[in-house]
Amino acid sequence: MLRGFSRKLALALVMGLATQAALANKSNDTLVAAFDAQLPSLDRYHAPGREGFLLGLLAYDALIYRDPNTFEVKPLLATSWHQIDPLTWQFDLRHGVKFHDGMEMTAEDVAFTLRYAADPKNRVFNRMTGGWIKSVDVVDPYTVRIHAKAVTPLALEYLMQLPIMPEKYHEKVGDVGFGEHPVGTGPYKIVGRRGSDVIFERNDDYFSGGGKNKPYIKTFIYRNIPDVNTQVANLISGGIDWAYYIPNDQAQNLARIPTLNVTNAQTFRIGFLTLDAAGLSDPNSPLKDRRVRQAIAYAMNRTAMASMLIGPSSKVIDAACTPSQFGCTEDVTHYDYNVAKAKSLLAEAGYPKGFSIDIYAYRSRPVAEAIIGYLDAVGIRANLHWMQYSAVIAQRRSHKTPIVIDDFGSAGVNDVGGVLPFFFDNSPDDQSRDQALTDLIDKASTTADPAARKALDEKAIKLIASQAYWVPLFTMPINYVSSKNIEVPIPRDENVEFWRAKWH
Repeated sequence: MLRGFSRKLALALVMGLATQAALANKSNDTLVAAFDAQLPSLDRYHAPGREGFLLGLLAYDALIYRDPNTFEVKPLLATSWHQIDPLTWQFDLRHGVKFHDGMEMTAEDVAFTLRYAADPKNRVFNRMTGGWIKSVDVVDPYTVRIHAKAVTPLALEYLMQLPIMPEKYHEKVGDVGFGEHPVGTGPYKIVGRRGSDVIFERNDDYFSGGGKNKPYIKTFIYRNIPDVNTQVANLISGGIDWAYYIPNDQAQNLARIPTLNVTNAQTFRIGFLTLDAAGLSDPNSPLKDRRVRQAIAYAMNRTAMASMLIGPSSKVIDAACTPSQFGCTEDVTHYDYNVAKAKSLLAEAGYPKGFSIDIYAYRSRPVAEAIIGYLDAVGIRANLHWMQYSAVIAQRRSHKTPIVIDDFGSAGVNDVGGVLPFFFDNSPDDQSRDQALTDLIDKASTTADPAARKALDEKAIKLIASQAYWVPLFTMPINYVSSKNIEVPIPRDENVEFWRAKWH
């Protein structure tokens, strides 16, 4: 049965409402997509998570673009580029590109944006994407030169995540004003909010020749629906056209409905627990003891969670990385499901009766409930704080989260450099503060030789596992659900290209 809906009611909704509502959207040329995360800002640099990344793709453009299926690097705002020396890149810009306010994009806008992303005082959400930049030179109105602080093997991957903003407009309205009324060059422009909706309209002046295209559908609506049961109800009734991260049991039921398509797709996303090993949230935290962290790892029945809650294509992982990523190794300390071992380690650490602790979560309630149950079975009483993703991250960066039930998709980067510097390396989300680990990640991030970099990354991943700084759980293939009257391409990296969506 669908949660909150009997199968009989679901079919009645389909027969009575779905076709009419879906056709209305088609006739209005409006694609409505549901997301559980609310966008706290419409400024890509201050909008966290995968939804923030999608915002950047829709309303903004970076210098270059990565095809989500072939992973080929393609021109976007830049038409060509080359590396002058190990620390210097030069980009030739596309002529005639207009921001949504009609102003032409030039090298001054590119330099302003990259300097903004590189400046720590601006507190952009993902600081590693701009933190490698030392300086930016404007060579002429259509040429920029980027200087790195050190050798940066993932420079192009990072640049793909740095959308260009208009300098004069941003300086006029400031961070707050830009977050409310942003201006980009992307295939869609943001025209406003309405309740929980962010409304995008097609940019009819969008340029051709880059890695994106002018949208086929005129209007795209980002609808914030935090409750998955409400998303399911809207999919059935035709109130929305598209959603993802639908839990496996509900997706299986939705697949039986004739007006819907359900696709289960592999991603770079993995699930894990982040543990406050450094005691940032509490100097007397039990999590400072490695035996306690290892006990938590032994307490998790990851196989059951993966197969029952995520789906049959989910795989248990032991390492703090996606198995396919360059530099990832599964040859690390393994923690099997062993309740007796977990209790023994807790007793050895001085907690024979366990302890109480706060745990934060945002993505899947069933997974959170299962994890709390496993912790309770070994004597750890977890107090759940269920929040929006942005709120959880804000709490962690304020050093208030002992445990976070987390997941991460590395922005689709097929390299451990897409994940390790974000959660370790003295970053805002680093809860281990292990200098030896930071040194390994720093060295790997500035090593050009692939073999040497891989060896350093593997050492870092092994250290994370041996110290149980994370509890890796499983890979996270996701369920996409959409109306059958629309085709939205399924990417390999979760970066959905809504501008390629078409009505049937």
